[in-house]
Amino acid sequence: MAELGTIALGTWSGGAFMRFGEDIGSERLEALVRPGGGIDTVITADVYGQGAADELLGRALAGVPRDSYRIVGAVGHDFYEGERRGAKGFPRFTDPSLRDEGGYAAYLRMATERSLERCGVDRFDVLLLHNPDRRGYESETVWKALAELRDEGLADAIGVAPGPANGFTLDLIRCYERFGDLIDWAMIILNPLEPWPGELSLDAAQAAGVKVITRVVDYGGLFWGDLKPDTPLHEHDHRRFRPEGWIAAGLERIERMRPIAASRDLTPLQLACQWNLSHPAVRCVVPTLIQEAGPDARPIEDKRRELAGLPPDQRLEPHDVDSIRAIGDNTGCMALKGASPEHEGPEAPDRWGLSDDLVEAGERFGVDPAQLRQVA
Repeated sequence: MAELGTIALGTWSGGAFMRFGEDIGSERLEALVRPGGGIDTVITADVYGQGAADELLGRALAGVPRDSYRIVGAVGHDFYEGERRGAKGFPRFTDPSLRDEGGYAAYLRMATERSLERCGVDRFDVLLLHNPDRRGYESETVWKALAELRDEGLADAIGVAPGPANGFTLDLIRCYERFGDLIDWAMIILNPLEPWPGELSLDAAQAAGVKVITRVVDYGGLFWGDLKPDTPLHEHDHRRFRPEGWIAAGLERIERMRPIAASRDLTPLQLACQWNLSHPAVRCVVPTLIQEAGPDARPIEDKRRELAGLPPDQRLEPHDVDSIRAIGDNTGCMALKGASPEHEGPEAPDRWGLSDDLVEAGERFGVDPAQLRQVA
């Protein structure tokens, strides 16, 4: 199975393809994601910029020896034939209006080959199914097609990347159970201020031998230290969708974690990374590198150096991990995506009702659907 570095960089950083902070421009972003300086793993998704993120990464990788880095790709949103649906983005390739199950394998092959071409590489170290709908989690045809791409050398390993929002707990657990012999990696949201619900699927991943990448480790930029309540956020910055007051509330909790960080000679961001890595299933952390607005904002390159300086040894003791979890407890703070006890009405691309199969899968790992309800 392909191994990734403990820390990684995503092409969603730098404000170009996902709206987090200032757009730093292509030249700086290429330098930011170029492997080296202590970080050798990069992650991209074909839908970012409808291929433009892949192309930028390809320019960043040009001339870098292939055996010196690891690259993770992700496919699943059909921007080739599908039409963008406003803020909801492009449809999943499994949308019945685009193709039936007989067309899944051909689409995955085409999308993977084109993404590889844009990145300028002949294989991904890991290929992820990006933001699947219910069919993506449940379809044997999908996972056999991905496994075939791996067997043919287009990827060394395959996996699943739920999203874009939080949730999909029962769907992941059941997916691991059904296809764990095929799935090598998964990427989920997890950090000390958002332990829930990502933590609920970790035991199932461990049981299935699935290694976990965690994103949003920085909690929307708070753990970098330069996002304040008065920091200007652009009109379309994704963080504006978070609840009012989230920055001040998050900073207060981070202050309560600082004594632990200081006692272990860690920055708050490094504390967040090590907290994630304290969970046995978690093997790789991918904070978002954000260039904030304003005169007091840290250069994004400085944040990259801080991430690269993550100590390789685990410095958090079990009681530290528990204390941080208690400070950051966010149980029930949001409505979750995927199978949900709160869903009513027709199935949507990112939300659907519970099935007995999913409920039983959750029970096998101690997850009651009631744990997935939003607290009023």
